[in-house]
Amino acid sequence: MHLRRPHPTRTRSPRTHARPHPHGARTAGVLLAVAALVVSACSTGGSTSSASPAAEAALAALPQATPDALAPYYGQKLRWRGCGVPGFECARLRVPLDYAKPQEDEVRLAVARKKATGPGKRIGSLLVNPGGPGGSAVGYLQAYAGIGYPAEVRARYDMVAVDPRGVARSEPVECLDGPDMDTYTQTDLTPDDGPEQTALVDAYKKFAEGCGADSPELLRHVSTVEAARDMDILRSVLGDERLTYVGASYGTFLGATYAGLFPKRAGRLVLDGAMDPSLPARRMTLDQTAGFETAFRAFARDCVQQPDCPLGKKADEVGANLKAFFEKLDARPIPTGDADGRRLGESLATIGVIAAMYDEAAWAQLREALTSAMKENDGAALLVLADSYYERDAEGRYANLMFANAAVNCLDLPPAFDTPEQVRDALPAFEKASPVFGEGLAWASLNCAYWPVAPTGEPHRIEAKGAAPIVVVGTTRDPATPYRWARALAAQLSSARLLTYEGDGHTAYGRGSDCIDRTINAYLLRGTPPTDRKRCS
Repeated sequence: MHLRRPHPTRTRSPRTHARPHPHGARTAGVLLAVAALVVSACSTGGSTSSASPAAEAALAALPQATPDALAPYYGQKLRWRGCGVPGFECARLRVPLDYAKPQEDEVRLAVARKKATGPGKRIGSLLVNPGGPGGSAVGYLQAYAGIGYPAEVRARYDMVAVDPRGVARSEPVECLDGPDMDTYTQTDLTPDDGPEQTALVDAYKKFAEGCGADSPELLRHVSTVEAARDMDILRSVLGDERLTYVGASYGTFLGATYAGLFPKRAGRLVLDGAMDPSLPARRMTLDQTAGFETAFRAFARDCVQQPDCPLGKKADEVGANLKAFFEKLDARPIPTGDADGRRLGESLATIGVIAAMYDEAAWAQLREALTSAMKENDGAALLVLADSYYERDAEGRYANLMFANAAVNCLDLPPAFDTPEQVRDALPAFEKASPVFGEGLAWASLNCAYWPVAPTGEPHRIEAKGAAPIVVVGTTRDPATPYRWARALAAQLSSARLLTYEGDGHTAYGRGSDCIDRTINAYLLRGTPPTDRKRCS
């Protein structure tokens, strides 16, 4: 769920989540995450082993009756219009900035839809979210879900997406310009001495100050709870009695939050790549660190069986060889041919490797990129992977994904760490969880310590008592949302059905398993949930 700095632990729907139609959307304690991320009880640094007392309470449902003050929002009419993508319509949805003061300021959210194509009777609207937090749901709909979801699903549903508040087309949070983000993403994430530690802390502070200067009021109101309440307004405006929803990665936290707030209005919900809302930030980050290690070991076993593996001949030496390469880059970054003069150092190389962990289909690309960097001193291909993760375009512009990711995560949970000293104390646990990634991911989870807005959320369980069956999907070797999170969320939700994909990569629906796809399609089209604990491969 929560990414604490633009880094690997954001929990996001992977670029290849839409395998038939690759899509550029996608945290958890440090997350991504994920984001995690992603990404994620501890008000003073967090626990690495258990949730806070706040997590003992479940998210409370809101009253079923709509408050009079919100009636104008629930009763609004959307004005649909063309939006430059054939077959899609777009509109603006008005929601209150502050639900405690709905008569004051408001936020306008970007909404897109593609009407049901037929044949067959229209079932209703199917809302999709690709994760992040910070991934553009509208972009995901137009680039993949609206054209790449199973034809039988698109035939019966209006495919709909809304960019959550602060994200992409919905009054986006902005923090740094392109050149400053280039500097930020190259900051050393494994400080070796006092000056490097100070430089990292200064980078976090500059990032946070930039976000605070650009969006001081909006930053206080981009929580997951508020985004879930926005979805209920959209549900009403679309004319649906219940919400039908497919959320990936962080989108599972958003969907589960909706079910907890509005259990009687939760219809057919699919939560794919599930997160555990009961975890404090530090524990979430540690779990995700172990998740990336699990994925990396699967990559290592595959790599040594390929003729072009640059990391050795034995799986148990791959990690040490990669770590040694990172250390060389830390001392001396290599050229990339980048027009802006960026070189490949340890931080960008680490992000490039982690980006490829989201989908096993990217392993061949990673082997080629590592070969170029390690044997030819050319970091261009690894830089491409890192840029794809950060959503940086060829002109040096960044999407607002990383800004929104931090804004949501830092509001949803207290920070994993409050000081660099706390990070150093936790390094042994993180390096045990992942000898390759642990140190960097621990330091990456420090950034919310300097956030300009105090967190409003705490870890909590979500039970959603009274909700219709909810399908929770977990992948056994998922790097960004470890499988144990899916089991934990399924145990919390009173009506959950756990669906397991035994495989690699982040999320499961639409990624090549006929068993997963048939099961979810049957649920969406006929309302038939799977038997609990069904397993697919």
